[in-house]
Amino acid sequence: METLRDILDAAARGVFPPPDGRTTVVPQPSARDAGVLSFTAHSVVFTDEDPQWVYDTLRATPCDPLCATMNARFLVSLMDRTGREQETIDTLLVADPLPGRPDLPLTELTGPDHSRVTYARSRRDEVRAWAAEGAVVVLGRGVAGRLEVSVEVDEGVRRRGLGRALVTAARQLAEEPLWAQVAPGNARSVRAFLAAGYLPVGAEALLLRT
Repeated sequence: METLRDILDAAARGVFPPPDGRTTVVPQPSARDAGVLSFTAHSVVFTDEDPQWVYDTLRATPCDPLCATMNARFLVSLMDRTGREQETIDTLLVADPLPGRPDLPLTELTGPDHSRVTYARSRRDEVRAWAAEGAVVVLGRGVAGRLEVSVEVDEGVRRRGLGRALVTAARQLAEEPLWAQVAPGNARSVRAFLAAGYLPVGAEALLLRT
């Protein structure tokens, strides 16, 4: 049986589910992570709920079937069914690792003092973080064990290309495909990831345990 990790690994290689307008339901990769992935004309719902309930609820959602899994009515139904909450729908991006060492001077952090590190530890495993002047980059294993990156740049040092440098450095710190979840409205962050060579592969709505 195909797992969510199988689907993600294929997407990292540029191989996507068929654009057939259908939805695939797979088990949650862990008790922590449930949600929806939307690729081009194909969605993946990862939940331990009954797949037939998912399909019946999607059919009852009053919108184009191509966008039903990301429709607010379906997501609310899924949250009510699972007792989970959802923050936002993110753009999902991925990039291959880069050779060499980061040009940006980085100092690895050993404690959870930074708010971004604390947040990452609540969502990911094996979290590691590095600080640059006025910024931090965090790597950790998130959904289905994939390696994820997040960054935070202080307001006083923004608009200097530091965000792009950080997410580029993250590719040099990684030894496998590196994933990023970015809110579409966060245009600065989206531009930084795109400029650093990350490719958008779809959209993701994570359902969080309450």
